[in-house]
Amino acid sequence: MRIDKFLKVSRLIKRRTLAKEVAAQGRITVNGNQAKAGTEVKPGDEIVVRFASKTLKLRVETIKDTTKKDEAESMYTLMEEESK
Repeated sequence: MRIDKFLKVSRLIKRRTLAKEVAAQGRITVNGNQAKAGTEVKPGDEIVVRFASKTLKLRVETIKDTTKKDEAESMYTLMEEESK
């Protein structure tokens, strides 16, 4: 699954277009490599997303095309959250 779609489905970012913009700005890394919006992610990958005021480090657990709000957090494990 593409990183932009994963971020939207897992509800880490509200809209896919916003996820694409964040990737284009170079604020997402997958397994230590800078990610583009089309970068494929799979279970076990580590993702770092840098927002304006915080940085999230998470591990992909499952890939689902759609999910309900209460199931979205099961798609990833939050490993670290750093506030600036």
